Amino acid sequence: MSEFPEFIRRLPEAQLPFAGVTGRLLQGARNQVVFFSFAQDVAVPEHSHGAQWEIVVAGEVRLKLQGEERTYRPGDAFFVPAGAPHSALVRAGFQSIAVFDQADRYRAKAE
Repeated sequence: MSEFPEFIRRLPEAQLPFAGVTGRLLQGARNQVVFFSFAQDVAVPEHSHGAQWEIVVAGEVRLKLQGEERTYRPGDAFFVPAGAPHSALVRAGFQSIAVFDQADRYRAKAE
């Protein structure tokens, strides 16, 4: 797995509920961008939140969105509408850039 550039790795780390996952947080007034890196497979249980647009940089994710499953690989992007129930199986080595239409989706870890 290649790493994100140094200036992205210096962004604040997001508090995430899964072991083996790192998120670097770019905070806006109304939105967040998170640069995700998964060191291990992670099963993300069904949940919902504000709108999300995500592009896969490396690896793959199997996303279940509103009852339909699809696998996304590098260069693929997907959109999760606000409030839409979704879950995922994220494979080790996965990296993505996710944009959330909410400013408080994640919080930065205390330094």
